[in-house]
Amino acid sequence: LTLCFQLQSSAVAYKYGISGPWWYGAGATIQVLLFSQLAAKLKLNAPNAHTWLEIVGERWGTPAHGIFMFFGLATNIINSSLIILGGSATVTDLTGMSTIAAIFLIPLGVTIYVVFGGMRATLLCDYAHTTVLLCIVIIVVFTIYSKSPKIGSISAMHKLLSAASKLAPVQGNAGGSYLTMRSKNGLIFGVINIIGNFATVFNDQAYWQRAIASRPASCVKGYLLGGLAW
Repeated sequence: LTLCFQLQSSAVAYKYGISGPWWYGAGATIQVLLFSQLAAKLKLNAPNAHTWLEIVGERWGTPAHGIFMFFGLATNIINSSLIILGGSATVTDLTGMSTIAAIFLIPLGVTIYVVFGGMRATLLCDYAHTTVLLCIVIIVVFTIYSKSPKIGSISAMHKLLSAASKLAPVQGNAGGSYLTMRSKNGLIFGVINIIGNFATVFNDQAYWQRAIASRPASCVKGYLLGGLAW
């Protein structure tokens, strides 16, 4: 999941300049922060609920339950497809493994530890994966900005991006610069990303499941910190 997000943020940075990853991050921060309030109300108003669709069915009846079930299923199919494709592309680039093989093997590994370990296994794996990936990101950042012969410092990166803006200016950006937030296409991407991520968060059972499994106080703090970290 994290690899997929890093690929996407890097892609929009290459396409729109610094406004791309900024809008990509801002696009999900709002929803996660708002979801912290829903998580608290969920535990207070429906402490025995198992899924968010169960709450919809009890509150608004069968027609609404069926509609939201369709949207929830569609959201998870799209999200899962994006994550699996992004992860398989990363594995292929790192190891040379066949992309098709990676597409089948990644879900298989996840299925095995979820079936045998349940919710606890998913939480432990999330912590482990995030820790490893953050260590890799920190090492890469310090290597690029301190030891790399091609970059080596933040000022050198600034000069390289300024030169790149003259050689290949970004259409829709002020002065064609990669270093500006005045990006027409970046703003359009940001609006689409913010609107789309409301569905991604609120229709995803994974967010609700963690809210159901946690205490209200710790759950709210967790989502607030998660939204800020994002």
